[in-house]
Amino acid sequence: MIRIVIAEDQTMLRGALAALLNLEDDMEVVGQAKNGEEALRLVRQLKPDICIMDIEMPVMSGLDAADRLKDNSCKVIILTTFARNGYFERARHAGVSGYLLKDSPSEELANSIRIIMDGRKIYAPELIDLAFDKGNPLTDREQQVIHLIAEGKSTKDIANELHLSYGTVRNYVSVILDKLEVSNRIEAVSHYKEKGWFKQS
Repeated sequence: MIRIVIAEDQTMLRGALAALLNLEDDMEVVGQAKNGEEALRLVRQLKPDICIMDIEMPVMSGLDAADRLKDNSCKVIILTTFARNGYFERARHAGVSGYLLKDSPSEELANSIRIIMDGRKIYAPELIDLAFDKGNPLTDREQQVIHLIAEGKSTKDIANELHLSYGTVRNYVSVILDKLEVSNRIEAVSHYKEKGWFKQS
């Protein structure tokens, strides 16, 4: 019997997933968590074979939890709506066994679990294209600047915080907009978030 823990912050979806997987003859959902922290606790307590993890959850994200389970015998499957290069890279770095999208057919999830239990990895086809997409184009300093922009800091605030001149920060902002191919700060932050690059620097 394949023992499974599900970590998903949407109660209805979590319950539906558990019900579907429990219908499989060779699977049993032994625990359900609503955030990454609960998932870690359940995995350590119940020692399941598989932990199915959403990414964006309160308290602790699925990617942070997956990273902490890197050396655990429990295999992690990311199940998310987000096909983002940044998330995919972080998931691979965390050593997850699968990265699947929520709009996949339910039988595909059960089949993927069996394949992963055989020691193979499964990634949604959409993500293979993303793997060849160019990564984060910003330098470490430019990433510091866009993180501060995202916090709502003005050019003057950023200059003070990073001990740079006002003109230097303006130049950084201009380069960031150019590299991200956007026309203003709001678009830059939105594009950067869409790519899943926040929290990676």
